[in-house]
Amino acid sequence: MRDDIQESADALSKSLSLSPRIGMIIGTGLGVITETMDVGFRIPYEEIPHFPASTVQGHKGRFVCGSLGGVPVIAMDGRFHLYEGYTPKQVTFPVRVMARLGVTHLLIASAAGGLNPRFEPEDMMIVTDHINLTGANPLTGPNLDAFGPRFPGMTRAYDPELIRTVRAEALSEGVNLHQGVYVGVLGPSLETPAETRFLRMIGADAVGMSTVQEVIAGVHCGLRIAVIAAITNVNLPDCMEDLSIETVIERAERCGGAIARIWERTAPALSL
Repeated sequence: MRDDIQESADALSKSLSLSPRIGMIIGTGLGVITETMDVGFRIPYEEIPHFPASTVQGHKGRFVCGSLGGVPVIAMDGRFHLYEGYTPKQVTFPVRVMARLGVTHLLIASAAGGLNPRFEPEDMMIVTDHINLTGANPLTGPNLDAFGPRFPGMTRAYDPELIRTVRAEALSEGVNLHQGVYVGVLGPSLETPAETRFLRMIGADAVGMSTVQEVIAGVHCGLRIAVIAAITNVNLPDCMEDLSIETVIERAERCGGAIARIWERTAPALSL
């Protein structure tokens, strides 16, 4: 796997004029975020050695490389999920590649269902912690010692200083960010009312089918991480909304512009 990561990084680095310091992962319906970048080039995943293919609607499946707020950035326009049949190591492979390219900060935008009854559809939440209910972990198996330790701590997986910076930049843009706990589930089926009650009882404010695996791998690589979740619906157990992927994409798209402005302000404010 180390050789595969290096080969993928080498293939990308041939097209990079500057080494990226910020990596971005863009989730369902949030591709508008890359439109704020000064784009150097775009490369489909299928042209990169050892990369999986993105199969989900709303994920373009390409790296977008360039700058954001004058800072070199490499962005995943579309990600991979366990429910597509990929292993945790495949899902997080791009995170390893970005770390190998020199990325030090990872900014993630994800679509999620709200569990906190104070949320409304199209609100946004900065993640302060997570609960992993996927039943999987990308660090199982032999440890990649070149990237990180066998037992990485997760007490500050979501960097407190980075969270403060993001919240400050959001306020400067007039954007109110909720904060809370994200619970990662396997999917692709959506939650039942009973599951929704359980997730809320254990302390989750939003639920999604991504993010957790990538964050665990990012922490293992020593990356500083911030995640904004676009709340596409709010799950109230006694009046659950019938939800389609088209509705998720539409509502996420309406959050994308605000998240793009926040990331654009955040990038030059980071200590790289």
